[in-house]
Amino acid sequence: MTSYTIPRPVSGDVVDLILADHRLFEDLMRDLRDSTADRASARDAFAAVLIAHGEAEEEKVYPRLRRKDAIDAHEAEHGEEEHAEINQALLALMECKGTDTQKFDDAVEAMNEVLQHHLTEEELTILNPAREQVSDADRADLGSAFLEVRGQHLDQGVTIETVRELVTQAEKDGLLDEEE
Repeated sequence: MTSYTIPRPVSGDVVDLILADHRLFEDLMRDLRDSTADRASARDAFAAVLIAHGEAEEEKVYPRLRRKDAIDAHEAEHGEEEHAEINQALLALMECKGTDTQKFDDAVEAMNEVLQHHLTEEELTILNPAREQVSDADRADLGSAFLEVRGQHLDQGVTIETVRELVTQAEKDGLLDEEE
């Protein structure tokens, strides 16, 4: 278990909720880079909220935004591919035995690279259209659905086996490039 408190809002605009998680990811990444921080706890919190967030987006947010024509099939699939790449990087980070090794630092750097790319792209190509083309009421309704699934995943917790299963499934679904 982690010493970090993961915020668990009960309602909100889905765009604001997703952005709040994105800022949380950035805060946790900062701690993962800080050799004086409790990196093991930061990694546990990061893994828990990252998986809960990604699964909630794929289950609730992307399909609803497609139905609202805020995003197209390509954007939804690209988001899922990037989640798969992030999960792959998370697995490498979780497989590190210690947090004071070059292997850990390299895994943090690799994670940061795929994460920052995804956050920027998602904020530009998915969240902006959601802001512009989806009503306030629908974004609030979608926020509730997102939080429900996010909360279920946080309650279940995340283990290295959970992440390994997600990566294996992504490989089977063709979401990860073979050379990676």
